[in-house]
Amino acid sequence: MKYPKTKEVLNQLVADLTQLHMIVHQHHWYMRGNRFLKLHPYLDKVMDELADQLDEVSERLITLDGSPVSTLSEIAAKTNIKDEKGNWDETIDERYAKIIDGYHYLENLYREGIKVSDEEGDYATNDLLTGFLADVEKRIWMMSGEINKAPEIDPE
Repeated sequence: MKYPKTKEVLNQLVADLTQLHMIVHQHHWYMRGNRFLKLHPYLDKVMDELADQLDEVSERLITLDGSPVSTLSEIAAKTNIKDEKGNWDETIDERYAKIIDGYHYLENLYREGIKVSDEEGDYATNDLLTGFLADVEKRIWMMSGEINKAPEIDPE
């Protein structure tokens, strides 16, 4: 079998992108506050970006003769991103901080996928993941700035 480690990382990304999308959607629904009108539509863009990454990662996995996890039970069993029941008691900043934590996790997983796909010689996947890493880092920066935090992508 060619690219076994790459396929494993891709399938992990399928589970975790699905989970983070759901978390963002939850915060999108439960958000309240004085920045609601600006930030609620912004999270639509975040969800669209996650959905696009999920589709491309899944299609790449299928291209490599892999099988993406595709049921809620498979995703729940495989994801490493914790979920919580929705509530109305969090501030927008607290919600954004949780989403940013999920993005930092994706940042590390994309880095792992880049490393593994390079080691296995899967340069097409490597290129795909490198582009998504840049997108994730930019999203971390932008969302962190909204809550007056540094992105902490390369902390000193």
